[in-house]
Amino acid sequence: MSTTSLIVTGRRPSRQRRAGARSWTVGKVAGLVALFVAAVFALGPLLWTVTTSLRSPSHAFNNPPQWIPFNADFSNYAAVFDQIPIGQFFLNSTIVTLLIVVGQTITCTLSGYAFAMVSFPGKNVIFSAFLATMMVPLQTIIIPVFLIVKSLGLQDGLGSLIIPALGSAFGTFLMRQYFMQMPRELGEAARIDGATQFGVFFYVYARMAAPAISTLAILNFSGFWAEFYRPLIFLQDQSTFTLPLGLVGLQGNLGTGSISVVLAGVVLSMIPSVLLFIFAQRYFIAGVTAGSSR
Repeated sequence: MSTTSLIVTGRRPSRQRRAGARSWTVGKVAGLVALFVAAVFALGPLLWTVTTSLRSPSHAFNNPPQWIPFNADFSNYAAVFDQIPIGQFFLNSTIVTLLIVVGQTITCTLSGYAFAMVSFPGKNVIFSAFLATMMVPLQTIIIPVFLIVKSLGLQDGLGSLIIPALGSAFGTFLMRQYFMQMPRELGEAARIDGATQFGVFFYVYARMAAPAISTLAILNFSGFWAEFYRPLIFLQDQSTFTLPLGLVGLQGNLGTGSISVVLAGVVLSMIPSVLLFIFAQRYFIAGVTAGSSR
């Protein structure tokens, strides 16, 4: 309250208002401190990875660790390219990840729209069964999946990673929940104007769902770019290895490789995911927070 208003009204700020302002300030400071501590715990391992990749192997495990490498050794990054065909691994991971992202974006958006906006017999039962698959760990079904992949002649190839991952229960659930927040009147108006079911989906709802589609694509890219378990089971030929599986070769025989070189490879593998999040974070945040404002 300004001085002029105090003179005119003859009133002073109440105790409750002053106490509320103080408590708001204390709560804000406490929140910032909590966020700072969480950031330290989250970024600490990442910082150690980067700094260790710039140290010589003999100084990799110094205690306390040298968080700022004053004598950076970039030869560890050159050693990565000398020891493994990392360019081929990058290409394989790019092909696999992009095709899965595109495939899941299409299938999950269509299935999410169908479960949210289209009426058909047994819809709720089918959707419940679909969601139940999210409770089944991949490790419990990897053998049947491997046998199916082998029967299709896809073993030891990139197709063994791409085709089984073209659908996703989580992606369908995410898109369904987003579509259910949209007004049905828009679709009804489009049908009155002569639009088909696919036209309503493509020209009306799919464009409105851009934030959710972006979120799904970013999550899929980050997850499948770093995937290790399925490539370990399905791939045997080094020429088909994805990046996470190929980096194992940096460990050397019986783990005798340089930890600094291994971490240099890890840092190189993180670059695409970090760049994606930097340039697409506003779309990711918009997709995650879209439901909070409705």
